[in-house]
Amino acid sequence: MTDHPDLTQHEFLTVRELAELLRIKERKVYDLAASGDVPVSRATGKLLFPRREVEAWIASASSGAPKPAGPRPAICLGSHDPLLEWAIRQSRCGLASFFEGSLDGLERFRAGEGVMAGLHIHDEASGEWNLPHVAKVCAGENAALVSWARRSRGLVLRPQLDGKVKGLKDLAGHMFIPRQKDTGTQQLFETLAADAALSLGDLRVTETAPSETDAVIAVAEGRGDATFGLESLARQYGLPFIPIIEERFDLLVDRRSWFEPQVQRMIAFCRSDSFLSHAGHVAGYRLDDLGEVRWNA
Repeated sequence: MTDHPDLTQHEFLTVRELAELLRIKERKVYDLAASGDVPVSRATGKLLFPRREVEAWIASASSGAPKPAGPRPAICLGSHDPLLEWAIRQSRCGLASFFEGSLDGLERFRAGEGVMAGLHIHDEASGEWNLPHVAKVCAGENAALVSWARRSRGLVLRPQLDGKVKGLKDLAGHMFIPRQKDTGTQQLFETLAADAALSLGDLRVTETAPSETDAVIAVAEGRGDATFGLESLARQYGLPFIPIIEERFDLLVDRRSWFEPQVQRMIAFCRSDSFLSHAGHVAGYRLDDLGEVRWNA
């Protein structure tokens, strides 16, 4: 009897491991990757399949996939956004938050663990943000994707590197503060680093930072040379900032929960003069299409 590897031990699956998991030939795995039907990463020059996204993809294709019963807990999941966190607190809406990254939030949202999830997942093939992943994973959900903000993201540097680091490739040899693998931030950084011919092996890395704010604070306190962070936080902490990309941050919301008091109170606050005045002074944000429905299951 052939021993099979424990696939749950790896964050990414190889072609052979995915073929074994799906009980198909490896040639079929290549066909699925080429068509874009299965989540795939090419950041290392070979095909790797993110395990959590693959599991969500398999579950979404199953007509018998269990649906959460009863009301969802009043929790905002997904990626950390400083302006969203501020709005939740300032509105006193009663929503709790559990920010563990976009992919974690997408998985937990589908499992019914919250009423909304903040996402900034870049699809390399189409150049689109969030829509391809949400449409694939949440096709059977009673959900909608609502625009929150466009954010300026780039390199946040310690002051001593101002003028010396001008782009991603210049990070080689420096101490970098990463985010968790399940975050849109880290996945985007690894993709852009590969495009810039920056090998991750050329970086010295610290422990992962649990939030956008924690990553920038670590740079401000001298625990690292740089992180891939938000312009708003770089300006707040007086750190040099090199813009790299403008990303889209959206909210995946449960349609039934949208009309519950907690969500409605937060949404109402986001239309107030208090919110708009505060947001207008936050660097690196564009709120041109705040509240626009981008996708509706």
